[in-house]
Amino acid sequence: MSQHAAAPEAPLEPVSRAFASDNWSGAHPEVIEAIVAANSGHVPAYGGDPITARFQQVARELFGEAAEAFPVFNGTGANVLALQAALPRWGAVICARTAHINTDEAGAPEKTGGLKLFGVDTPDGKLTPELVAREAWGFGSEHRSQPGAVSISQVTELGTVYTPDEIRALADQAHDLGLLLHVDGSRLANAAAHLGVSLREITADAGVDLLSLGGTKNGLLGAEAVVVLRPGAANGIPFLRKIDLQLASKMRFISAQLVALYAGDLWLRSAARANELAQRLAAGIRELEAAVPGIRIAQPVESNAVFVELPQGTATRAQSAFAFGAWPTQPGLYRLMCAFDTTESDVDALLEVLAA
Repeated sequence: MSQHAAAPEAPLEPVSRAFASDNWSGAHPEVIEAIVAANSGHVPAYGGDPITARFQQVARELFGEAAEAFPVFNGTGANVLALQAALPRWGAVICARTAHINTDEAGAPEKTGGLKLFGVDTPDGKLTPELVAREAWGFGSEHRSQPGAVSISQVTELGTVYTPDEIRALADQAHDLGLLLHVDGSRLANAAAHLGVSLREITADAGVDLLSLGGTKNGLLGAEAVVVLRPGAANGIPFLRKIDLQLASKMRFISAQLVALYAGDLWLRSAARANELAQRLAAGIRELEAAVPGIRIAQPVESNAVFVELPQGTATRAQSAFAFGAWPTQPGLYRLMCAFDTTESDVDALLEVLAA
């Protein structure tokens, strides 16, 4: 055999699904089709292509004529870029202590964005004007980082959802204080599906200034976007996107995914499906609460996340069959995530293991 002969292909792993994260899921077939369709001919690089122009149009249709969208590679990049563009070097961001920017981005807002984060304890992951007020002080003091933005996660890291009225209250308070309101919308579609509202109703219409628009958790191969909802809220994004390593040369493939998801109703179909399976899972767990001591739904199930308290033995047995994680800040608490491709049989099989 020639030393250059191709090695035999490794056998594919058996098809399996997990409840660890919606990031574990594959890409939606319609998204793959859009990428393949975009793979034709030569077009201008760095966003000068017609597919990226189409996504700009889609963003305006979804969020209003003032919206301006900037495709990026990932959610952390979207958050850092949005906040860095909106705040001065001495700026600070008020967020929930459980917020993704505070717990799961390895200090990127501080190290890359140069921003101070003021984390606030919340019982359910949601900020309120009263909670924001705990850190909205020290304006004008050279001894304290200056609050410049409030950032909320929609859906929150605990699976809960802000209503339009709750977002409006935060926006009004932020604007009265001279602050911006930023939304980390990695699961924005799940929130809209749960509330039965449009994406605009929980963003631009509710007073949000800046949005990190998610996609990867809802069936994209890897694409997110920063959407500026109020003109002038974040200057310099075109330059900072390059500095922050988030400018794609072959942007058409990023934009094609976003167009596939948001130009029609795929975002809603996929998010609603994940939410529906989470409700099925939660209903089954509630039936087990009386039969299996120590099992308890710990947070309202308002998205595709189910937070549940499990006895150690039950958790260990279930984790031997399905991947899911313990919540790091509370012993005995576990997060079960459903995705667009989760099936009823997946949920029922997990419930059988929990009930064994």
